[in-house]
Amino acid sequence: MTIAALALAGCSPPAVVSVDNAYVRLPAVSRGAAAGYFTLNGGATDATLLSVQSNVAIRAEMHESMKSGGMMAMKPLASVPLPAHGEVKFAPGGKHVMLFDMNPGIKRGSKVPLLLTFADGLRVRTNAVAIAAGDPVPEE
Repeated sequence: MTIAALALAGCSPPAVVSVDNAYVRLPAVSRGAAAGYFTLNGGATDATLLSVQSNVAIRAEMHESMKSGGMMAMKPLASVPLPAHGEVKFAPGGKHVMLFDMNPGIKRGSKVPLLLTFADGLRVRTNAVAIAAGDPVPEE
């Protein structure tokens, strides 16, 4: 009976917000901004992401890329809603985190600590793997 309960518990949605597949694409030129990507998985209740920070970057901003008048444009995001048991992807061509003035010691393969802060006070820490500008996206 215990084994069955544990197996079923492994199939249920997460009770709290979680982050998967986090990576940071390093800038192609020195002093350029890096971009952070990840997947947010909603917990038992709706949540609102207010900020993403890293102690290896001076400033981090959430943005969304979109097409405007046939050209790509970016707009800052003050918050990102995350529905209960839903998923929000921060991915190239969409939502992402711009990391400005990153520590120059961060190289391909480094772990980039990210701190995600939600409106209800929840804070989620994760480590994103750093990839070079031309590297393929890490496999999920």
